[in-house]
Amino acid sequence: MRTQVRGWRWRGNPLRRRSDVVEAWTVLIVAVLLFVVAPLAGVAAGLHAHDQARTIAAAERAERHRVRAVVLGSTSAHRPTVGDREHPYRAQIRWTEPGRGTHTGTARVPAGSRAGDVVTVWFDARNRSVAPPPDDVAIWQHTVTVGVCAAGGAAAAVLLGHAVERRIAQRHRMAEWEREWARTGPKWTQPRT
Repeated sequence: MRTQVRGWRWRGNPLRRRSDVVEAWTVLIVAVLLFVVAPLAGVAAGLHAHDQARTIAAAERAERHRVRAVVLGSTSAHRPTVGDREHPYRAQIRWTEPGRGTHTGTARVPAGSRAGDVVTVWFDARNRSVAPPPDDVAIWQHTVTVGVCAAGGAAAAVLLGHAVERRIAQRHRMAEWEREWARTGPKWTQPRT
């Protein structure tokens, strides 16, 4: 039956080596880095990404404008489909802006739009069709993604560093054992008379 002694690396005993103490401290440091520092790095990166995404979204909302337009017809012979689902496609549209009159042009319209349907499209300052600015959901998705990736990257770096440290410690431990055996081995291997 095996018994396990907890904390043996921390207590003073004649079998404890210097490498055991270093390993005990390393495990403690790795635990703190994994459970405190990595999540904090993820939160910090996520908050920074959130601020940047909100700034970009606000700038895009300021330079883009939304119009209600009537779909005149598709510019391509067929609508793009993947499997059974249709995807947004470019279509000929007509819209009216107050004080500027009626315009026609091409823009990306939602899947399933037919001629005569009224759709919402976004244009930039030069009246080019653009994607809508990111909404709050897209900003939060970006925030969470960046935060999780930063925390995961920090945890991976900590674990990689710990693996390297363990490999180096194992080499030192083996060298230490070799030196000890070179000193005590001849006493055990000499024939007794």
